[in-house]
Amino acid sequence: MHLKSYIKFLLKSQNQHGLHSPFVYDLVTNCFYDKRKYKEYKLLHKYRKDLLKNNKKIRVTDFGAGSRVFTSNKRTISAIAKNVGIPKKRARFLFRLSNYLNCKNILELGTSLGIGTAALAANKKSKVLSIEGCPQTADVARNQLEKFGFNNIDLKVGEFEEILSKFVVFPNKTTNNEQQIQYDLIYFDGHHTKEATLNHFKQLLPTAHNDTVFIFDDIHWSPGMETAWEEIKAHPEVRVTIDTFFLGLVFFRREQAKQHFTIRL
Repeated sequence: MHLKSYIKFLLKSQNQHGLHSPFVYDLVTNCFYDKRKYKEYKLLHKYRKDLLKNNKKIRVTDFGAGSRVFTSNKRTISAIAKNVGIPKKRARFLFRLSNYLNCKNILELGTSLGIGTAALAANKKSKVLSIEGCPQTADVARNQLEKFGFNNIDLKVGEFEEILSKFVVFPNKTTNNEQQIQYDLIYFDGHHTKEATLNHFKQLLPTAHNDTVFIFDDIHWSPGMETAWEEIKAHPEVRVTIDTFFLGLVFFRREQAKQHFTIRL
């Protein structure tokens, strides 16, 4: 499935040349293809390298679509980092994107070992609320994030719906002094199923503002995820989407004509 989808992606994909949207052209030129060597890259490299040396075993509770790599739920931390953790190139891209868009309030569904979390929080102006379903994985992530000095992350453990209902204030349930938080960036990296992806997308739509970006991980992971991605693209509130194959970006900029892009990272 992945190979067939990737060939189709390559045939459709483009770089910044020929993009007829000034917003997307600037984003691709100044963020996607930004070749600067940020100091934060060294921090993210050390964070990952430290996990790759950790051979402690933990028991993983998986609430999502399961694993294609592991047959047992007892896994070494190093193997999780190597096989499931977000790759270096993608982590750097998440950092550049949150930095370029000046994201202050960030929500992440699916902390795992915190590699993506660290990338989003490396821009120290941001505050990240990250949710992880598996307690043992979350413990590793929490210790790792503290070890590397990330104090702008609030890590909550539990099923997504439960944590969202407790800690995310939606417009229709604002009471007393509670203020609804609007997120600048939401990273969906938890349940890789069509139903869960669409449910979380619809549930979190009210927390988006005009300049928010939603990022969906593994949009070509399965036929179900590809169907979910097509439904998200068709949603009337969605204006611009960018398919980078592994990540799907969604923008709500009302001033934009509806356009879909397929761009190589």
